[in-house]
Parts: sequence; structure tokens; C-alpha cells
Amino acid sequence: MTVPRFLFADQLGPHFDDGGPLLMVESIGVLGRHTYHRAKAHLILSALRHRARELGDRVEYLHAEHYRDVLAGRDLEVVDPTSWGSRALVRELGARVLPSRGFVTSEADFAVWAADRPPSRMIMDQFYRMVRTETGLLMRGPDPEGGKFNFDHDNRQPPPKGAVGLGLPDPFRPVEDDIDEQVRADLDRWQAEGRIHLIGEDGPRRFAATRAEALAALADFVETRLSDFGPFEDASLLGDETMAHAKLSVPLNLGLLHPREVIDAVVTAYETGGAPLQSVEAVVRQIMGWRDWVWHLYWHLGEDYVRRSNHLEANVALPREFWELDGSAVRAKCLSHVLGEVRRTGYAHHIQRLMVLGNWALQRGYQPAELTEWFTNAFVDGTPWVMPANVVGMSQHADGGIVATKPYAAGGAYISKMSDFCGACTFNPKKRLGEDACPFTAGYWAFLDRVEPLIRGNHRMAQPLAGLRRLVDREAVVDQERTRTEW
Repeated sequence: MTVPRFLFADQLGPHFDDGGPLLMVESIGVLGRHTYHRAKAHLILSALRHRARELGDRVEYLHAEHYRDVLAGRDLEVVDPTSWGSRALVRELGARVLPSRGFVTSEADFAVWAADRPPSRMIMDQFYRMVRTETGLLMRGPDPEGGKFNFDHDNRQPPPKGAVGLGLPDPFRPVEDDIDEQVRADLDRWQAEGRIHLIGEDGPRRFAATRAEALAALADFVETRLSDFGPFEDASLLGDETMAHAKLSVPLNLGLLHPREVIDAVVTAYETGGAPLQSVEAVVRQIMGWRDWVWHLYWHLGEDYVRRSNHLEANVALPREFWELDGSAVRAKCLSHVLGEVRRTGYAHHIQRLMVLGNWALQRGYQPAELTEWFTNAFVDGTPWVMPANVVGMSQHADGGIVATKPYAAGGAYISKMSDFCGACTFNPKKRLGEDACPFTAGYWAFLDRVEPLIRGNHRMAQPLAGLRRLVDREAVVDQERTRTEW
């Protein structure tokens, strides 16, 4: 008798299905273990139930408080799952474990690349170049297409002056069905019973939860927004929640799309004249470079990476405004807007995560492990493997430079340049002292003052620290930010 394959909720695409019998479990206990955004909980359940309906008699679909309640004692096979906890579980259950899937490179590939490399040489760009060379993607023999591996320098345009949006068609939106209706009713009931705890606003569902929806979302991105993605990938506008972003991280992280499908689609668009190289390379780098890299770092850096990493000695508790997604209680327009968008949708694009939310948290010294938990559970695409390197390493520099060579801190001038947030704000991005002093601008200098002893040896911070030492009102700025109660 063929042993059934147990599918986790992020293994829902065809590349996890080899044609045999399948087993899926809907566990309320898993949902109740954390405080999830409602949209995230909805997506997980909707994706599971839609996949089960598609599979019909091929799948045994079980309900349980905990996985062990229905899996213990059964013969199972499983594609190696995506978290330390899940991997421990399937080995405890005695399941036959197959190599992980859903990434461009394998764990064995990364192990060969990482062998004998010290932490200071775990550089994403070097990994990305290796994968490009090995796969031949966007390569002309030994040379990169267009003469460069990285076109990031060309992809830093601010939004068009005076624009309220990029003027692109609305992105693909799924149409809810009876499964979504039942999911919503179940979430309401479980929350009323106290079995789960949710934050954020209810639907309608904005992201793909089925294979067909994922393919439609991919095709829509390539046709309508890929060409503008590169130039404006770091820009934000109050009136345009999507800009030119793909918003494919959810179906990718649910396993509904394979990353090579996305890469092949955008490369084909370039080869047929449908998209510029700078935009296509940016997508390839984010998926084949960054996404694969943080996946491998999750395992390479160890199960205690988040717990042990606090290089900048950041110990401030995450404030209520974050835990309750209460942007209305925040005066700084950029932070208020982004928190409000996360409350409404469970999503913000990458530059808002890094240079608004992450930058704010870095300046104020929020505890990196707590911040990682928040990003994982408040965002629809948050997973245990994707957030550690992104938050602890890239955003908060809490690992001391393994993931990012310098802290990603910036003042209000950067936000003013790359968005229209500051024009609608009561704070002035050019001011660091006074009632209308921008908390990002003043916070930047107060942050440097606090961490100077810890980053003095970082050559990339030599110029900012020299500027700090020349700051004539340094003490006044630090005192102001230490006692600031309104932001």
C-alpha cells in the first residue's frame, strides 16, 4: 500500500504532489498558537480548503487541535517542511522525509557554496552571481546579460512629482466563493470562543489562494506592472497601495507557484521585448537571489539565530500601536499610513517594511526577536523562515553584519525623496529640533548617538558617525528624542 504524503499549508502547488495519496490537516491549535492577522488566517484556511476540494478523493482531509492528535502512529512521507519546529515534528512522527522543494537552489547547493566561508563572506550578491552563472539565467555565456549582474543603481527613481499613483491598471484580485464565506464564519466563531486571537481587518481576500489564481496573478503582473517594477520598486505613494509590485509573495510562500515559474515568465517577457532588463533583473534577483538566500540562511545560521542576535543592544518593547496596528494613534504620516495599510490588508511592500517600519524600529531600539514575531504574524506573507534574516539581519542589524554590512537607518529626507508622505505630515523632514521636528530625522541622529560604541569599527558607518560628531545640537536632539511622547 502506498504511504500517503502529508502536505503542510505551504506545500499546496503541483510541485509538492507526485500523484499518490495525500493527507492534509486543518489544525486550530496551530492558528491559536500566535496572534495572526485575520487576513493571514483566512488565506491559510482558504488555501487549504480550496486545495482539498481540487484533490477530491485523492486527499484525506482531517480536522484536529494539534497535528500529533491525528498523525501519531501513521505511516507518512513528507517533503521536508520549512521551519525548525515542523522538521522536528515530522522526525518525531517517524515520517519518511523527502528533500525540500519550492526554491531554485537546494540545501546541498548552498552547503557547497557556504563551505569554509566565514560569516563576513555570506554575501547575497556573491551567492546570486553563483546561481546566475550555474543556471545560465540572464547570461550570455560567461557574461551577464547587459554587462552587469545587478541593475539596482538604475532602480531608485522617486515617484513622479505630483502623482497620486503610477497610473497602472488595478492588480489581479481573486473573487471570493463559498469556501471563503465558510472560512470567515469559522474565524468569527473561533474568535468569539477564544480559541484564536486575530488582529487587523477582515477581507475581502486580496491574494491568491489557489493555483489558478496564482497563475492569473503572475500573468497580470507580467502584462501590466513588470516594466515599471524596476524603476519604482523603492517608491511609495499614499494613493497607490500596489505601485508596480508583483504581490506574488503569498502564492510563492503557500507553494502555489514555483519560483522558477515566476523567473521564467519575466525572463521570457524580456526576451520577447515585453519588459526592460532592469526590471526583469530586479525580479530575478529578489527571487533567485534574496529569497533563496534567506531560506538557506534560516538553516545555516541555526535555530537560535533570532534569540541570540541583539548586537545593537535593542531592548525596548514593541509598542501598542504596532501590536494593535493602530496607525490612527500615530502623527508621523509615513508610519501612520503604513501601519494603517497593514491593519487593512496584512501587507506593505518591501521598502515600506524596511525604510518605514524597520527604520523606525531600528532607531527606537525595539527588541529584534519581538519585532520578528510581529512581522511574521502580522503580514500575510510572513513565515518562520523568511523573517529572521529579513528582520534581525537586514532591517535591525542585530546579527552584527552577517546579512547586511551596515544598519539600514535613514532620516526623513530619504522618505521625503521617495514618497509623498511628508507633504501630508505635521512634522518637517528637514527639522531635527522643535515641536515639528521629524521623528525620523531626529531619531536617526539619536540612534547613531546610542549605537556609536557598537558600530565604530564599521567602515561603512564612518561618514555618518563623522557627521554625528560635527552635529552642534547633538545633545539637545538626543535629549528631545529620549523624552518624546508624541510621534
